Amino acid sequence: MTQPDRPAPRCFGDDDPLYAAYHDTEWGHPVHGEAALLERIALEGFQSGLSWLTILRKREAFREVFRGFEPPAVAAMTPDDVERLMDDARIVRNRAKIEATVANGRAVVALHSAGRTLDELFWSFAPPPRDRRPASPSEVPATTPESTALARALKSEGFRFFGPTTAYAAMQACGLVDDHLATCPVVTGQDVASGR
Repeated sequence: MTQPDRPAPRCFGDDDPLYAAYHDTEWGHPVHGEAALLERIALEGFQSGLSWLTILRKREAFREVFRGFEPPAVAAMTPDDVERLMDDARIVRNRAKIEATVANGRAVVALHSAGRTLDELFWSFAPPPRDRRPASPSEVPATTPESTALARALKSEGFRFFGPTTAYAAMQACGLVDDHLATCPVVTGQDVASGR
């Protein structure tokens, strides 16, 4: 008796429903808007040195404590707020990352004061689409010239905790690049749950 074909694995996330849902419905999809992009920049920074699944599990708490990542609300946070967050076990309690998120909110507000937006700045570094999808994880870079330039540009605007590797992860997460592997069910249309 023949066995039905097993679905190809996702690029990541097969081992956890929350991670799988993020892979299937968010990762690589275009993200626009000041709060949404500030959230992704902040969460990628908090992820540094940790697993993305850890951050996903704390995402709602991050959204709550950072006031929906609305830039003016984040920018208005005080040293007392930072101390309060350092005592909040629901999030990653890293002072440098918390302070960077507040500074990044202020940087977005400064962009607005100059008549600019984070959205236009961020998306100006989107590279042209690739000729072909990566066939394996080894073909997916950790940094690119565009991610290096994006990190440099954001740093010049006052953003913190956002180097070229974090910038590339954010570019992947926000759809500036689409690094789903050629065999990924998101690409092939294969139903991961049923194996069809």
